[in-house]
Amino acid sequence: MRWNQADTDALITVMSEQVASLYDAAPPLLVGIQSGGAWVASALRARLPVEPPIGSLDVSFYRDDFDTRGLKRSVKPSDLPFEVDGAHLLLVDDVLMTGRTIRAAMNELFDFGRPASVRLAVMFDIGHRELPIRPDICGETLALPPHQRVELAGPAPLTAEIRDIRPEE
Repeated sequence: MRWNQADTDALITVMSEQVASLYDAAPPLLVGIQSGGAWVASALRARLPVEPPIGSLDVSFYRDDFDTRGLKRSVKPSDLPFEVDGAHLLLVDDVLMTGRTIRAAMNELFDFGRPASVRLAVMFDIGHRELPIRPDICGETLALPPHQRVELAGPAPLTAEIRDIRPEE
């Protein structure tokens, strides 16, 4: 299955409507997880009536499987150009699977300060949870077998497809 730019635009529109229904007054500050979540956060920001501040996290050093997976080749510095203390944050990622990336992102966020609230938005929720984490905002929920993943390509055009993974991945 593939999602072209029109398909992903439709998912972002659904997500922006969900953001509007959750936040009556001002939209939350957006925090995208590198790299797919940052792409989704940027696209989501453009759809909101008021463009809120946006930041990004690279959770590579916060993962609990760092010793088995190693470090990604393209580690980028996290960038939160706003005060985290007391802020209402919307953490954005492309795909929610086990919940471990989200746990790592929350650990890093709390190193920056103590937000008033943190909600989660994902473009795709494919299940396979290992931790009790669920999205507050979701573009699409999929039931994929363990050997398949959704891969996002972007940032422009933003597209996605389901791929089979090799056993060594």
